[in-house]
Amino acid sequence: MTIITVGIDLAKNVFAVHGVDETGKPALRKPRVPRAALLELIAQLPPCLIGMEACSGAHHWARLFQQHGHTVKLIAPKFVAPYRLGGKQGKHDAADAAAICEAVTRPHMRFVPIKDADQQAILTLHRTRQALVAERTASYNRIRGLIAEFGIVLPQKVERLRREIGAHLEALPGWANCCIGDLLQHASQLSERIEQYSQAIEQLARQDPRAQRLPRQPGIGPTTASALLASIGAGHDFDSGRQLAAWIGLVPGQYSSGGKTRLGRITKAGDGYLRSLLVLGARAVLAGLGDKQDRYSRWVRSLQARRGYWKAVVAIAAKNARMAWAILRYGDEFTVLAD
Repeated sequence: MTIITVGIDLAKNVFAVHGVDETGKPALRKPRVPRAALLELIAQLPPCLIGMEACSGAHHWARLFQQHGHTVKLIAPKFVAPYRLGGKQGKHDAADAAAICEAVTRPHMRFVPIKDADQQAILTLHRTRQALVAERTASYNRIRGLIAEFGIVLPQKVERLRREIGAHLEALPGWANCCIGDLLQHASQLSERIEQYSQAIEQLARQDPRAQRLPRQPGIGPTTASALLASIGAGHDFDSGRQLAAWIGLVPGQYSSGGKTRLGRITKAGDGYLRSLLVLGARAVLAGLGDKQDRYSRWVRSLQARRGYWKAVVAIAAKNARMAWAILRYGDEFTVLAD
């Protein structure tokens, strides 16, 4: 019988493969496939639907399988768990592969967009920069904690910390002085690397016509535009802007029953990095509002007055996610109505 659906449980070295025919009966069960043999096994199959969890290496395998004519879908692991058989079968690789094979056929299943190599290369820039920023913040916090042991308490702002700490270095004991100096130098080197990555990201955003259109929306800069484009591409994996906002985690969770709608906090699902960029952009919009009287500024000012600062921030971020989807999806056909 012809195999029409395959579920693959990904791993580092040993993979589990589960395939079913048109009747839904298992036609391929291989609980232990070595890494070197996986591509050869899949290449021998007729074009079919392949499901995998969206984990490390999933996009790489998806691109390889697509080259052999297969349709590949990536699923968030939390959406696979309900289809895993319990009882005696329990939790193991073969059960996971069977669950993936079942989940990928569901008509209302939500999938993760498959990224090409260029998208992942740009996201590598973002992830590396993000890690360096976190490391720099940790370095400055470490400096504050160490000098506090000697009775020196300085402001949290990095500029003031670097400006005022020089007057206290001589008062530190020998090794403490040496360590704090090394940490300050390390933080400075991190700042230089962060600036280089930021410039590289902005340059890539300026070279891409699609990324050039996104900063026209208030609250979206080159860094956010680059991250959005690398994460969602042209937005064809989402049916609407609201679906993208929900994927990023900028919509409220629902707890509705009996015809009564109850909305809770934002879900914070999906990519926290994208969400943080959009939220920071929304805060910049509110900070630069001033006395502007265009239609968008009046809407933002009214929103803040009605709902408060933080709800306005989230609403602006969600609006920007929706607008970004429309701009990427429709390109030049999409126009924002001016005041």
